[in-house]
Amino acid sequence: QVQLVESGGSLVQPGGSLKLSCTASGNILRIDTMAWYRQAPGKQRELVARIPIGGTTTYADSVKGRFTVSTDNAKNTMYLQMNSLKLEDTAVYYCNADLIPIGDIRYENYWGQGTQVTVSS
Repeated sequence: QVQLVESGGSLVQPGGSLKLSCTASGNILRIDTMAWYRQAPGKQRELVARIPIGGTTTYADSVKGRFTVSTDNAKNTMYLQMNSLKLEDTAVYYCNADLIPIGDIRYENYWGQGTQVTVSS
């Protein structure tokens, strides 16, 4: 059973930093792309950062220069280093991946359960 599990969310003051992680586990043949999304109360879920495995990263304009996404491919783990956090960064952060489960012949999309990031003074 493939699953994505996020961790690292917490309460942090404005200007602070957090590092989130997401690990994909289970019978995975290949991961094509991993991404971070977030959803704030009353708002739609939005893309934060996307990292094709072996490719170049993209970021939402709102986080460029502050957030850095990376992967440890051997561990099937994606990270999101968040610096200079702002109040508007408060959201549930979700891990997303396009991957091929063993036994399948096509990419499937998976979501993690989310981890809460609260930026507050």
